[in-house]
Amino acid sequence: MSVEKEKILVQKYGGTSVGTTERIKIVAKRIKEYYEKNFHVIVVVSAMGKSTDALVALSKEISENPSDREMDMLLATGEQVSIALLAMALHEIEVPAVSFTGSQINLLTDGRFSKARIEKIDTNKLLTALEKKMVCIVAGFQGIDLEQNITTLGRGGSDTSAVALAAALEAKECEIYTDVDGVYTADPNKIPAAKKLSKISYDEMLELASLGAGVLHSRAVEFAKKYNVILHVRSSFNFNEGTLVVPEDTDMEKLLVTAVTLKKDEARVTVSDIPDRPGIAADLFAALGDVSINVDMIVQSTGKDNLNTISFTVLKNDVLKAEKVVKELLTSWGAGGASVDKNIAIISAVGVGMKSHVGIAARMFKVLAENGINIEMISTSEIKISCVIRDDKSEEALKLIYSIFGLENA
Repeated sequence: MSVEKEKILVQKYGGTSVGTTERIKIVAKRIKEYYEKNFHVIVVVSAMGKSTDALVALSKEISENPSDREMDMLLATGEQVSIALLAMALHEIEVPAVSFTGSQINLLTDGRFSKARIEKIDTNKLLTALEKKMVCIVAGFQGIDLEQNITTLGRGGSDTSAVALAAALEAKECEIYTDVDGVYTADPNKIPAAKKLSKISYDEMLELASLGAGVLHSRAVEFAKKYNVILHVRSSFNFNEGTLVVPEDTDMEKLLVTAVTLKKDEARVTVSDIPDRPGIAADLFAALGDVSINVDMIVQSTGKDNLNTISFTVLKNDVLKAEKVVKELLTSWGAGGASVDKNIAIISAVGVGMKSHVGIAARMFKVLAENGINIEMISTSEIKISCVIRDDKSEEALKLIYSIFGLENA
């Protein structure tokens, strides 16, 4: 029997969705419904609940600075538990299923431990199992490099695994099941009146994902956009329709702003009194890239005596590595100093409507100024405006910007 591509469905269930054995049984029943409708079902699962955090805690009991390779070896076991238990749950309700680790399906990555990138997926094993009318359950977040080392994909790795599989198998849609039932105009935990969006463009979702909206990871959205995979963000706790992540259409441009976000997991590193000469910035950001540190916002200013100041934001988890890189560079330059500010937040407005409307930044800056909220850094793109502000003003700023753009009526 051949596998009909239009009947291939990839589903991804996050850690909350498979957090207990009871939740796993509920997920199995949902999968059975699709199986009985003759879908060829590929399921990608995360580790159960907080089990990844527990594994990290175990590692800290042994070593404060474990090697990335051994951490990948350890963390990959979390998903192995989930896939085996879900396969067992499906067997119990008479659905044939088989589980696979990333290495068993030869999900090939580069050799960057803890932040690996997918290079190739061998779909032969999966297609053979689908031809036998079996549900395929794949461990998310993990792969294998050319040296047969287990690698992990970093933050949001299970989302990335699912979308990559959907692209490789040419699946029509990839359902992402989480503990929320879609993408909202703001975090409902911070703004209870936030509205669920029926659809959102890849570019908007990409900006939101990079700005702290925890529903999807940016790498997964990049994959979806590149291979034109429709994403459907849904809740595993109900059967409501979720939010479709799709190519941009003209209706989306009618809204000034689609959503606002608040990101509080970044810190600002300031490198001051450094020589004002070509190559300094290149040296700095190349060195940060060499240790896999992603830099978000950057501001450079020239002061007196031909000295520069460069400020940039990184994840708080990367601050120690960033400080080490900066100190080594300051030594080699023979000048300068560095400081870190962890009491910042990044407030952002996102929407494809910004392309065709003017004055959006002015409105955002004005409402912050009128309420005594100082803007310390600014970053923009065609569909995004982001501001660094004080952390203790961030919740107030979120509500102000949400209101000024009328999102309560979206």
